[in-house]
Amino acid sequence: MCGRYAASFAPDDLVDDFEIDQDRTDETTRSILVNPQDPPAGAPDWNMAPTKQAPVVLTRATADAPPARQLRLLTWGLVPSWAKDTKVGLRMINARAETLLDKGAFARAALARRCLVPADGWYEWQVSPTAVDTKGRPRKQPFFVRRADGQIAAFAGVYEFWRDRSLPEGDPGAWVASYSIVTTAAEPGLDRIHDRQPLVLDRGDWSRWLDPALVDPGPVRAMLESAPRGRFEAWPVGAAVGSGRNNGPDLLRPAPAEDLVGVVDPMTGEVIG
Repeated sequence: MCGRYAASFAPDDLVDDFEIDQDRTDETTRSILVNPQDPPAGAPDWNMAPTKQAPVVLTRATADAPPARQLRLLTWGLVPSWAKDTKVGLRMINARAETLLDKGAFARAALARRCLVPADGWYEWQVSPTAVDTKGRPRKQPFFVRRADGQIAAFAGVYEFWRDRSLPEGDPGAWVASYSIVTTAAEPGLDRIHDRQPLVLDRGDWSRWLDPALVDPGPVRAMLESAPRGRFEAWPVGAAVGSGRNNGPDLLRPAPAEDLVGVVDPMTGEVIG
């Protein structure tokens, strides 16, 4: 997964769909961006990129209250609690399902801090087997992939809290809440676009994935390995999505046929253009 997805909804749109108990997206959270996020965190965003804050669903329990399903704004790019600074998050936007329970950066979160990342779908870049760009390198064609049934996609994710020890106790800016998207091997057809894809959980698995009481590696591993196939559709889109400055629903518009050069149809394997 190359690190871009679409999340064209406002938090209010997710409350019913994800059976949210507490919408906490209005709480001020620390951003690691140098400039203000555009669109603002929590607003519809058709070009979600690493280091941005995005709506994430998780279940938290406290000493004086039962577990509650929350909607929060978290930073994309997991920063482990032991990290010296937040820069490590740029290398941890994705977590491989095959090693999630074994890798030090993700293992504890995989058993204690799992989340769902709502999305319309994701972007991926296909390397052409026949065409090259103006610099003689293989041409890359962006695709958009979404659920074929039109439902919202819920990416499996893990999240973490990191504290800035240079700031005093009680400073709300001392904490960064961040997440990684779990990826798995691309299914047949989608593997003609890229060899990886997000692990998309069906609605029937949401509660179990979010359950903080589920700390047994066995059932967690089973969910990582049991994703059904054939749920997605994909089409080539314009090159505008490659720039984080571009946004809006036009990014999802299918690319004109005349713009396709050396593009492999993910369903048939036919080379177009």
